[in-house]
Amino acid sequence: MTDEDEPRLADIRETDQVYQPAEDSHLLAKTAAKEVGKDNRVLDVGTGSGYVAQFVQEQSDAAVFGVDLNPLACAEARERGVQALRADLVSSFCRDSFDVITFNPPYLPSAPEGVWDDWMETAVTGGEDGRAVIKDFLDDVGRVLRPDGAIYLLVSTVTGPEAVTEAAESAGFEVTTLAEESHSFEKLLIFQLIPTGE
Repeated sequence: MTDEDEPRLADIRETDQVYQPAEDSHLLAKTAAKEVGKDNRVLDVGTGSGYVAQFVQEQSDAAVFGVDLNPLACAEARERGVQALRADLVSSFCRDSFDVITFNPPYLPSAPEGVWDDWMETAVTGGEDGRAVIKDFLDDVGRVLRPDGAIYLLVSTVTGPEAVTEAAESAGFEVTTLAEESHSFEKLLIFQLIPTGE
């Protein structure tokens, strides 16, 4: 086989530049939807295709908004009927804006040399330890969450749930595991984060 005959990475991987619903999306959507009331204002951070936001909206009849850094994701989410804003995490929102915030973060540890250097890599990789984006999120999310609100955060055993729990507690949240699901190389967990008011 010559170099010309070998398939290119770009041909093997999905060419789509928007993260599509997978097991993690389904677990977050169904867990959060059970907790959302119809009078809640909900923000789906890193909304991707808009699947989680759409599911929660349809199940709860709440006002749900999406935010993503990827302009292609925002466009796809809007096609699903989700009001989506292009922004970095929660930076563009005012204090006490939301009752509920959902987040399926980029949580895979990144390869030192990078892999794709595109929107899909941005959607799935969370820095050297897989927690960089989660830490940035935790640093600011308390500002936009109402005092009696809740966050539903997807975490993988690949990322180190204990370290995420410690970071969330340091940021002023009480952490409860609401759901978990085992897959071939990881266990997925849904953390509920409630402000402690401290």
